[in-house]
Amino acid sequence: MSSNPLMDAGLRDRIISDPDVLLEDTDIMRALVAANEKSMGPNIVDLRGIAMQRLENRLDRLEDTHRSVIAAAYENLAGTNQVHRAILRMLDATKFETFLRDLGTEVADILRVDAVRLVLESATTEDDPAIKKLGDVLSVAEPGYIDSYITQGRNLPVRQVTLRQMTPEDDRVYGDKAEYVRSEACLKLDFGEGRLPGMLVMGSEDPHQFTPQQGPDLLAFFAGVFERTMRRWLG
Repeated sequence: MSSNPLMDAGLRDRIISDPDVLLEDTDIMRALVAANEKSMGPNIVDLRGIAMQRLENRLDRLEDTHRSVIAAAYENLAGTNQVHRAILRMLDATKFETFLRDLGTEVADILRVDAVRLVLESATTEDDPAIKKLGDVLSVAEPGYIDSYITQGRNLPVRQVTLRQMTPEDDRVYGDKAEYVRSEACLKLDFGEGRLPGMLVMGSEDPHQFTPQQGPDLLAFFAGVFERTMRRWLG
């Protein structure tokens, strides 16, 4: 080793007085390790350098996981806030007609979906002026239709919340918006003993907005509030 330093004296003195500056700089430490390996020649394996590289890779993976967890937490918080705002807006209605119309307008906007529809089963599906008046958000179907729609005619258990990517086969549920829907959330509703079930569907043009991999907890909570509100209106 030469006794004559090749480095600028000022920089050398600064490093000697505060070596932690180098230790905290990842790029400099990586360059020093590479220089050390090069000086040892190709026939020497630096186990310490290998261990350091593995630790760096593990740290990178941990940082990526940390960022993913934080992003997911923010996304869940945003989703919770959306559902809470939608519920509060839904509870503001003082008339049943207003309650239903708000579903397709303000509530849909808060939830950032392109369509919200309420499907009610009824033993009689004759044309009703009141239903026609609310046809953009309300439709009536024969008994058994909701289970068949949710399971798509297959012998599957019917869950309270079903999230899926799909394209409607007809316009019975979504009306004139059916051709744009690419994913949906189906919320089966229980209106109490002696009453036929209902279904609230939320449709989106985004095929990734509702997928089976997503958690249904927030929408299950929304469905529970909606059921209780409907029971009040149905008397």
